[in-house]
Amino acid sequence: MCLERVDKEFNPDRFKIARLRRKMTYRRLAEQTGLSSKTISKYEKDGINNPPSSESLKKISQVLSYPAQFFFEDDIDEISTETVSFRALSKMTAAQRDAAISAGRLSLIVNNYIQDNFELPKQDFIDLRGCDPEIAAETIREHWALGSKKIGNLIHLLESKGVRVFSLSENTLDVDAFSFWKDGLPFIFLNNRKSAERSRFDAAHELGHLLLHKHASPFDDSIDVSLSPSRVAEQEADNFASAFLMPKASVANAIPNYITIEDIIELKSRWSVSAVSLIFRLHKVNLITEWQYRKLMEEASIRGYRKEEPQPIPREKSLIFEKIMPVLAKEGLGVKSFAKELKLPLDEVTNLMFMPSLIAR
Repeated sequence: MCLERVDKEFNPDRFKIARLRRKMTYRRLAEQTGLSSKTISKYEKDGINNPPSSESLKKISQVLSYPAQFFFEDDIDEISTETVSFRALSKMTAAQRDAAISAGRLSLIVNNYIQDNFELPKQDFIDLRGCDPEIAAETIREHWALGSKKIGNLIHLLESKGVRVFSLSENTLDVDAFSFWKDGLPFIFLNNRKSAERSRFDAAHELGHLLLHKHASPFDDSIDVSLSPSRVAEQEADNFASAFLMPKASVANAIPNYITIEDIIELKSRWSVSAVSLIFRLHKVNLITEWQYRKLMEEASIRGYRKEEPQPIPREKSLIFEKIMPVLAKEGLGVKSFAKELKLPLDEVTNLMFMPSLIAR
């Protein structure tokens, strides 16, 4: 591996981001590089005064699969754990959480480059803190002039309202989605290993957090990170997502008097939601009885619909990335060279930009 000469100082924080992103402990990284745990710790805690040698840097770069130049760039903005709303925080290990937040920090590099070179939609949110989730869903639909119609591509809608939407490639369903506000901009991250329907619901769930449970948002009087995710907040975000994707009036007009699981499968495409989500919504707005709800959920479970969706919808992707990449390519920045320009690993860039299976040219 040939290392380019760099004139900047070694950045310990970037080293930490790369280590956490790869879920490496000091000990594991030491074992794979042939360095000591004490040495690895020294680089991370006092790397400015005690930077790695060229040979050590080469080993670190190879093991972490990060370009050596990454470790010599400017600081990346912090993302405090307390400001992040995770979709399934209770299921996550500390390593999974730190890796996800590190992905969020890397996304800031991608976002800053795109913001500096392209005109992106402005943030178009309103302050709905403290609102009932059902009312909040109706209010934001009215604000965005959606009425009660089906939302076509939710990621495209969110991007048009100023949300920065990125993809996560985490090899676990325990890290499914998270969101945060940064410098007045809302960010949402979606695990691309979930079904398209569930990922869509996750996106609406995170929108609920951004609207109802703001941390350091433009509507806050001060940056208060004392609030942490809770079961109540998660339930509110779920209720918001359900109401936002399946407006009560729309659902009520489409549902027959006696509904079967076959009806559920046929009707779920009207709102591009999962079968289970539709059953839950029908029960929530009292369109089916408790007995019908239990029978439909039981049938859905027996058929395996909690794990595999019947008649699945196409996966949604970012429209912003789809539009800017051809423009960058015309300027000589294909995906591979774009990653090199940002001093980031190719896999991190393609995963964040909804292109995990892309073969770079």
